[in-house]
Amino acid sequence: MKTYTLEEAAAFLHLSPATLRQKVKAREVKAVKPGRRWVFLESDLVAYLESLYASSREAPLSGCDKEKPLCHSTNAATPGWYASQRPTESEYATLLGLPTSKPPRNI
Repeated sequence: MKTYTLEEAAAFLHLSPATLRQKVKAREVKAVKPGRRWVFLESDLVAYLESLYASSREAPLSGCDKEKPLCHSTNAATPGWYASQRPTESEYATLLGLPTSKPPRNI
C-alpha cells in the first residue's frame, strides 16, 4: 500500500498543500499524523477523488455525451453562493410596513 507525504498527496490531487491541509482539518480527506508529518494512503486519495464525481442524477461533468446536445442549463447542480437571493431594500420596507419614498430624480 503506497503512502504519500502532504506535498506528494497535494500534487496527486492537483491541490496546494495549504488547501489539502484545510480539507484534512475539515475531514474531507483522510490522513494521519503519526509524528510530525501527515501521511496519506493512496486508496484514501482515490476514494476522495471518486467522491467528487457527479452522481447519476446530475449532468455529466465533461459533456462527453454525444447522443444528446450539451445544454448547460438543464439538470445541473447550482453552487450555493448565488442560489439564495437576498431581499432588496424595498421588499424589506414592504414586509416591515415602513413608509417608502420615491428616489430623487437626476437633473
